[in-house]
Amino acid sequence: QVQLVESGGGLVQPGGSLRLSCAASGFTLNYYAIAWFRQAPGKEREGVSYISMNDGSTDYADSVKGRFTISRDNAKNTVYLQMNSLQPEDTAVYYCAADSVPPWPPLIANYDYWGQGTQVTVSS
Repeated sequence: QVQLVESGGGLVQPGGSLRLSCAASGFTLNYYAIAWFRQAPGKEREGVSYISMNDGSTDYADSVKGRFTISRDNAKNTVYLQMNSLQPEDTAVYYCAADSVPPWPPLIANYDYWGQGTQVTVSS
């Protein structure tokens, strides 16, 4: 059974950092492109970051460039999202998604597999 499980969310003060993890089971992650999305209350799901399956190329939403870093550890079948300099507007439920044939552009929410999400709250 294909499953993605996010973890690492929580409450953090503005300017703080969190590292989200997306662990895959039931399939080998290195054959899939992975993206992170987020959805705040009352807003549409937004593409945050993407990493390709082959050359590790990445893409980021303008709103997170320079603050967020996506990486993958194929040996652990896990993808990470390091989030630094967090701001209240980063508050959302964060989801990871996987697809063997990712959409183009890669930050649109048209992926085959999704995790259940992890809450990130940035507040003082």
